This record gives sequence, structure tokens and C-alpha cells, in this order.
Amino acid sequence: MAEKTYDRLLDIDTDDEQKGFHKSFHYHRYEPTPYQGLEQLFQHYKLTESDRLVDFGCGKGRLPIFVHYLFHTSVVGVEMDHLFYENAVKNRTSYIAKTKRNGNQIIFHHCLAEEYPINQADNCFYFFNPFSVQIFMKVVRNILKSVEKRNRNVELILYYAAEDYLYYLDNQTSFVLKEEVKINGLYEHNANERFLIYQLERYEV
Repeated sequence: MAEKTYDRLLDIDTDDEQKGFHKSFHYHRYEPTPYQGLEQLFQHYKLTESDRLVDFGCGKGRLPIFVHYLFHTSVVGVEMDHLFYENAVKNRTSYIAKTKRNGNQIIFHHCLAEEYPINQADNCFYFFNPFSVQIFMKVVRNILKSVEKRNRNVELILYYAAEDYLYYLDNQTSFVLKEEVKINGLYEHNANERFLIYQLERYEV
């Protein structure tokens, strides 16, 4: 389905990219994950109603709302830009009005990613290269501190993953690569068009 077709189905507006570049070196320009990629990802990667997915740099809320539509999963979007945050809240309202789904399962936070308080129910974290590796490291450390408080299965989904993200995960954390999902039709032209799913090696308590 085309980008605008899914937006119409969900009664949301997420198709536009951010114009220009963010004034901070650490935070990257917003661009939504293509629905073509999300379709293929979620053919391989399944969520349940007991999961809770967090999208860092959620923009206008495409990914959280799409995940909720597919799996009835609790979702959280974290967005630092006030205008995008307002658009995400507006999209949530129109989506709920159309689908009559449980609105309490969709939450948007207006804050910096590293300031988002990891909930002990959060177990899946999505990143579309939203910020520098320095911020990414802070967010991952927050996730690991949360696991110390409540041991649980935790996974990261990286789209268009930066090499320094991967180096950090592979060499300085207990996350291990679980699966790679290449986007058919896009990966052939750009090797970055893939999802990498990392799983935290659990420890016994």
C-alpha cells in the first residue's frame, strides 16, 4: 500500500519529512519509516498485547500508531520537537475516533530521549537513527538500568542503523544481533534499507 493509503486507513497525517536540518548536532532530521519497510518488518517480527514498544524520535507518531493497529500493543512515542509532538497527539485522537481502539494504550511524551523515564513495562525500543551515538549510548544505559531493577526480555529495533550505533552495541553492551530484515525492493539499491533486531542477553536473578 502507498504511504498516503495507510495514512488514510489510519486517519493520520505522517507523510511529510522535516524541512532543513535540526539546529543541534546531536539530533537528526525527522523522516518517517516507510510503510513498505514496516509491512515487511512486521511480517517477521510479531508483538503481543503484553509488549510495550517505545519509539525514540517518533515524529508525528506513524510507527506507534501502526504498531497499535496491527497488534493492539501498548506503545509510547518520545519526541523532542513540540510541533511534531502536537501532530502526534492530533493523529492519536483521529486514529482512536476512527478505529474505536483503546486510547490509553497510546502515549506520547514531549521530552528529550535521554530524559524519558524508562518504564519497567517497556521491552521493545525502536530507533530510526534519530540522534548521535552519544545520545544513543545514554538511552541504552537508561534501558540497562531499568533491566537491573526488573529483569526482562528487551529488544532493540534499528532502522538505517549508523555504524557507530552498531559498534557500541557489539563491543560495549550485552546486546546481540538476533535478526536482520532486509526491505525487498529497497535494500537492493541501498544496504542501509534494513532492520536490525538486537536482543539483550539475560542474566539470572
